[in-house]
Amino acid sequence: MKGKIISFLIVAIISVGLFLSYFIDKNYNKANKVYKIYLNGTKIGLLKDDNELYDLINEKQLEIKEKYNVDKVYPPNGFNIIKSYTYDDKVNDVDEIYKQIEDVDNFTIKGYTITFHKKGEETQSQGNDVGDDLNEVVYDSSEDIVVNVLDKDVFEEALLNFVYSFVGEENYKNYINNTQSEIKDVGKIIQNLYFKEQITIKENLISVKEKIYTDPKELSQYLLFGSDKSEEPYVVKQGDTIASVSDKHKLNTQEFLIANPKYRNEDSLLTIGDSVSIALIKPVISIVAEMYSVEDVEQYFEKQVVYDDSKPSSYSKVTQSGINGITRLTQTYQAVNGEEGQGTVINKEIIREKVNQITTKGKKPEYIYGNFVDTGGTWAWPTNSGYKITSYFAWRWGKMHEGIDIAYLPKNSPIYAAGPGVVTAAQTGTGSFWSAGKYVIIKHDNNIYTLYAHLNAISVYPGQTVTKGTVIGGMGETGFATGVHLHFSVFYGEPYHGGRVFNPLSLYR
Repeated sequence: MKGKIISFLIVAIISVGLFLSYFIDKNYNKANKVYKIYLNGTKIGLLKDDNELYDLINEKQLEIKEKYNVDKVYPPNGFNIIKSYTYDDKVNDVDEIYKQIEDVDNFTIKGYTITFHKKGEETQSQGNDVGDDLNEVVYDSSEDIVVNVLDKDVFEEALLNFVYSFVGEENYKNYINNTQSEIKDVGKIIQNLYFKEQITIKENLISVKEKIYTDPKELSQYLLFGSDKSEEPYVVKQGDTIASVSDKHKLNTQEFLIANPKYRNEDSLLTIGDSVSIALIKPVISIVAEMYSVEDVEQYFEKQVVYDDSKPSSYSKVTQSGINGITRLTQTYQAVNGEEGQGTVINKEIIREKVNQITTKGKKPEYIYGNFVDTGGTWAWPTNSGYKITSYFAWRWGKMHEGIDIAYLPKNSPIYAAGPGVVTAAQTGTGSFWSAGKYVIIKHDNNIYTLYAHLNAISVYPGQTVTKGTVIGGMGETGFATGVHLHFSVFYGEPYHGGRVFNPLSLYR
């Protein structure tokens, strides 16, 4: 009896299972396959066929296809489709869904998003080599620069144009192809080339409401000038030179040549009536060139005055012509976007000793009344020989560099008073003048002032009378300085209190 009951239960269970399976299968087959359409997280309807929506978008958005010369246009960002099954047979017409998407007016096309990650704290290396894999460093995402391009070729061509602007096309190709000429006497080679930023490229659906670069020249303009807007060109007039046009528009000549690559150097002639770009260079990224250089650097001669008691006081004659010296400087340095930083000296060789100019003046009185007054200028160079001027008195990215930077001498090497005078300041800069670091100002005859900045040590005090050649301090890198150097400025009148700055090299020419 017990066996019959068990057999009955087994048969009953099997029968119920078969019935449930049949019931579920029968009803499941009645469920409709649909596509749930979401926009920015909100469900906006159901469609039987998702392809209908994509086809309709492509059919309607002809203007976008023609503008960007693409085959497909896609729904907006925030659009999502989920396949599902439902017993509800109420689905939306594809035109209804399209209308809701069209109201958003934010269709997308396939392209690439380029992100330049600004470097923060460095951990292992200095950047990513051009054309090589990216190095591992820490980057500050808050300063990321993001651009969108239609295809990679646009980006790659624009990036090359950017590099050519600061490195030169021929120099870049020789570096990449390992065909740089060996330095025999003087010259320079690129040892390494990389971007300060980490660069990532991601294929993406990009909203047509965002800026999408399709022209390499336009993207190059943005990378170089930080803006898509081209400034009104300047029309060349009679008497214009590259130097005069540059100075008039707060450019240095190198910046002018970058903005106008058809001119080979600053001595190139301008044609009257031609249009030239006067846009200020403001690069959004940084290309770093590590250079090895052997260069002959001029060492400016000084002017000296000697007196002859047998000559009348009106007598003045150059009795020894001045000749600039030449020092052959072997060095390594970094140039960031073409701007040379302080480097490391490997070797110095004197090629030609400088010969100072000597002017002989008379001292014999010609009149019974009056005192002899020597108004002939004579100025000492403020550093030892073996230096290099790394930055001249010139416009730099729209701001005047009010002096010259003298570098490639050891830290604490002596700084000399350029002429006799009275020390009016000997201190560390504060407030808006903190960038000068430790500095000295000397007042000379004829209301001329000289300023010596970034000193490592100061050896004079305010009110002290100094002679030409007095040691006033040691070269350093205090304040805002990228390396050991002297910033040397000259003014008519008190510096930054009405005084007018002028080129220090005019004292030695």
